[in-house]
Amino acid sequence: MPQTRRAGAACALLGLVLGALALGPALGWGFVLVQDMVFVPEPRFSPFTFGLAGGAPRVVPSDAVVTAVASVVPAELVQKALLLGVFALGCAGAGLLVPSAALGPRLVAGAFYVWNPYVAERLLMGQWALLLGYAGLPWVVRAACAGRRGAPAMVPAMVPAAVGGFAAMAVTAITVLPAAWYAPGRRVLPAAGVVLAFSLPWLVPALARPEALNGDGVGVDAFAARADGPFGTVVGLLSLGGIWNAGAVPAGYDAPVAALARLVLVLAGIAAVARARDLPGRAGLAVAAAAGFAIACLGVTAAGRTALRRLVELWGGFGVLRDAQQFVAPLALLVAVGLGLLAARAAAEGGRLMPYGVSLLVLAPVAVLPTLAWGAFGRLEAVEYPRSWYEARAAILADGAPGDVLVLPFESYRRFPWNGGRAVLDPAQRFFAAPGREVVANDSVRVGSMVVAAEDRRVREVERVLDGSSPDLAAAGFRYVVVDAGTVEERARFDRWTQGARLVVDRPELRLYRFQALADPI
Repeated sequence: MPQTRRAGAACALLGLVLGALALGPALGWGFVLVQDMVFVPEPRFSPFTFGLAGGAPRVVPSDAVVTAVASVVPAELVQKALLLGVFALGCAGAGLLVPSAALGPRLVAGAFYVWNPYVAERLLMGQWALLLGYAGLPWVVRAACAGRRGAPAMVPAMVPAAVGGFAAMAVTAITVLPAAWYAPGRRVLPAAGVVLAFSLPWLVPALARPEALNGDGVGVDAFAARADGPFGTVVGLLSLGGIWNAGAVPAGYDAPVAALARLVLVLAGIAAVARARDLPGRAGLAVAAAAGFAIACLGVTAAGRTALRRLVELWGGFGVLRDAQQFVAPLALLVAVGLGLLAARAAAEGGRLMPYGVSLLVLAPVAVLPTLAWGAFGRLEAVEYPRSWYEARAAILADGAPGDVLVLPFESYRRFPWNGGRAVLDPAQRFFAAPGREVVANDSVRVGSMVVAAEDRRVREVERVLDGSSPDLAAAGFRYVVVDAGTVEERARFDRWTQGARLVVDRPELRLYRFQALADPI
């Protein structure tokens, strides 16, 4: 046990080093705002936080956890701790799955698990909650294979996945249930019970608000895996890439030599697991990896996309399968363990020079994916919100009159100049959260020429209001209108829509309009 603790600590330390190397400028003061990664200073609880407003409860319970911790620790530090925690937790967990008395093979497994295309692309997508669940995956597998104590041991191991929310829990379920089935005693039912219990924070609001689960089949085509390297989509998925968003692909990722090297590492890890007949949990991990890879490939063929569309249209909850590339996570874990086994075998058979070879294997993931380093070559960077955002929030919080907040332009993603032009889900819904007010921001998603319809019923109602030539925003229930982006033509149109409102904050990066309430002085 002491040896295991020392190995876990060493792997966690390596993970912290790799995390610092990967994040680089993202560790500066401020917030990393990229794609789905949205953190705000001094966040407040709201119905949206608990999945009781907005679309599907994707931010449950991750936003609630962040909000609670940020009431004690600055939110800037919470974000950095979570991002570094992904690397430390994942590296330690993968390392401890390698049955080796030597430290080197465990370090090899841990390094690959936290430095690979899956982590790089999901990090650039800003999906920190999914990555937190990914980091906890090896711990859940280890607990599920713990024999009669499997289910109790799973309880603390499930915390990262539970915080990660519905996508992280779906990936965890795909991985842990086969592991529990092939563990001693085939304790799959207790394991399934633990997974279900930890899914309740997002499952309950999802079932309570079924109208928020989007059954739009367009998302299947929009979020299907894509070829992000030179060898096609299926090989890209096998190499742990294949994300649908071209903006989340690391720089230089399609270089043939590096792509071939990444593929060779994956194949070597798979082959090592195939040879390791005495690996605990081997069968379960292999089944999980195969199942996850099969799900990821569903969107590659027309027949697979048709089947997925029918599932999503049957019940919106199947929408978790649309972004199917996320399910290659168990394959990443299998490959990491396999590379650790390969390093252990090489160290046992290679004599005095092999410690150097093991060291090279630890560095191999960085060598074949160097553009994850230093904030993905500057694509991840901490920034501070402009002062005008704080002014607008103070005005909204100081106002006791009823009415909601509308965010314009009515699009879900922004490219703010003060954020370096990086695409990010509009932070306004979280930043301007206030007691008794709903902040309405569009949750439809544009992917190329495709538009995945909004899930929030209120958003669909507002879309109909905005379709008119002269929308009456005050009559639609809005006290405030926030304009945080837009072209010159769009801003001129917004000025016409808010002619009856008072301009409370007027800055180049943000305008805040307030409609008159009955209690307002004339």
